[in-house]
Amino acid sequence: MKLKRTDSNDKDFHFLVEKLNKYLLQQYGALQDYYGQFNKIENIQNVVVAYIDNEPAGCGCFKKFDDSSVEIKRMFVANEHRGKGVGTAVLNELAHWAAELGKKSLVLEMGNRQPEAAVLYKKYGFTITPNYGQYIGMEETSICMKKELT
Repeated sequence: MKLKRTDSNDKDFHFLVEKLNKYLLQQYGALQDYYGQFNKIENIQNVVVAYIDNEPAGCGCFKKFDDSSVEIKRMFVANEHRGKGVGTAVLNELAHWAAELGKKSLVLEMGNRQPEAAVLYKKYGFTITPNYGQYIGMEETSICMKKELT
């Protein structure tokens, strides 16, 4: 597996995000229209793309959340590459990058119909927190999490 640090102009990132959007639409239907507004990928400076055999296998990125935290966004592993450690590798790289930038914690929001993501995040050390920002009031479908960086 190879990891590449890039930005949101990366064509392989766009390819994977397109797959992610199709997956989320299947999982959430019309509700995804609401969540989609929070997942814009323009001008993101911190993107990681994972490759297996030179094929884009997974991705993730982060945006500034506050002065000491970043928000993990657009985490995705293509179906054919699940179970190979791609998600963990991408999270590791994003966490290292955030720490290099002096950040102290990671936050994220995930939908309640993504059990594979929940397993990954809990295994990685994220804990459930009260919903933040635009996700307040969406507790029925939205789960917010946080992990302190060491």
